[in-house]
Amino acid sequence: MAKAWPTDHTHHDIHRARPRDWRKAMSDNVAYALLVYTALQIFVTMHALKGGAHGTALPYLALIVLVAAIIPACRWFEKRWEALDDEAAADPQLRPLYRRDQLFLWLIAIGLPFALTGLFKMATGAL
Repeated sequence: MAKAWPTDHTHHDIHRARPRDWRKAMSDNVAYALLVYTALQIFVTMHALKGGAHGTALPYLALIVLVAAIIPACRWFEKRWEALDDEAAADPQLRPLYRRDQLFLWLIAIGLPFALTGLFKMATGAL
């Protein structure tokens, strides 16, 4: 009986044969980071509103920051990597730079919703 996968290659080896495209990888990270940021922003904002944040300005402030700061910042990360040619996009020596940008992107996506809500609560005296 024939096996579906050759016995001399593992699933991991098949993926390793194809070089990583840093452009696509960063684009994927940007898309997921925006989703995570938006979900966290909604959750943290709603939690703050239930916790007694004054007025209804918090959701609007969060939306303004999302549009005015987060999307352009994420697009900046994407553009940096998008500009690579095909050879550079597969260069394994760019891994440390990619990891640095990836870490910074995710720190912003996860940390900013909490920081914005905390700043707003401090400004309104809700803490």
